[in-house]
Amino acid sequence: MKLRLHFVMDPMGWFCISMVFAIWLYNSFFVPKLVLLPHFYEGNIPWALVVSYYFASALCMAALFRASTADPGRLPPDPQIPHSEREQWEMCTKCNTRRPKRSHHCSRCGHCVRRMDHHCPWINNCVGEDNHWLFLQLCFYTQVLSLFTLALDFCQFYYFQPLTSLDQEAFMARHELALIRVSAIMGLVMIGGMSSLFYTQMAGILTDTTTIEKMSHFSKEIVGSGGGSKKSWQRTLAEVFGTTWKILWFIPLRSRQPLTFPHHFRSHV
Repeated sequence: MKLRLHFVMDPMGWFCISMVFAIWLYNSFFVPKLVLLPHFYEGNIPWALVVSYYFASALCMAALFRASTADPGRLPPDPQIPHSEREQWEMCTKCNTRRPKRSHHCSRCGHCVRRMDHHCPWINNCVGEDNHWLFLQLCFYTQVLSLFTLALDFCQFYYFQPLTSLDQEAFMARHELALIRVSAIMGLVMIGGMSSLFYTQMAGILTDTTTIEKMSHFSKEIVGSGGGSKKSWQRTLAEVFGTTWKILWFIPLRSRQPLTFPHHFRSHV
């Protein structure tokens, strides 16, 4: 499996993705340390709950890494355009490169991206044709991990039995309430933001409209030209994820091949 890495040298983007990583690291360390492992050692919770949390955390980090480092669909400087497909291409006025229709030039990255949805500073990368599926996975697994964290924070105070072997003089024991509250606040912020983002992304995919097209008032033109409504949701999502196997839609550590894009380049992500 070949996974090409793509990095954007943007200081603001690095700062934003560092904040996301810090939130993930905080919850992945303190929630097991304060809640899961102590209750597991005392026999209050099963091992499957501990493994499930670490598994959800690993999938969330894998999706973040892949979404931020995968090529979103950058166009080569001198593309080879088949004669029969030249009508589907246009000239970019910013980088003077031929590109397929519905591609856009990212001013922050400095190049054109096929079917670009938007530039996301939180992953320090564009969201385009080749990594849109990874961005959806990131939104999904962030919601799963945030809900898991909130549930554990709630159970720590209102459901789980008090710990008997806890060292009351330890730093985390003395500041447990503050640490859990910070975790809960992070979980609420992430679940609120990611739920809204996931909904808008799914709505755009199912209507075959990108965020840029919505902001540029191109949606009527796209829908009027035959996009969106004629495809089933299974086919639409299969084209985004690059496979008809639904179980693979949830796996970030794999390559993606376009299913049916007659005027687009084939690429390995």
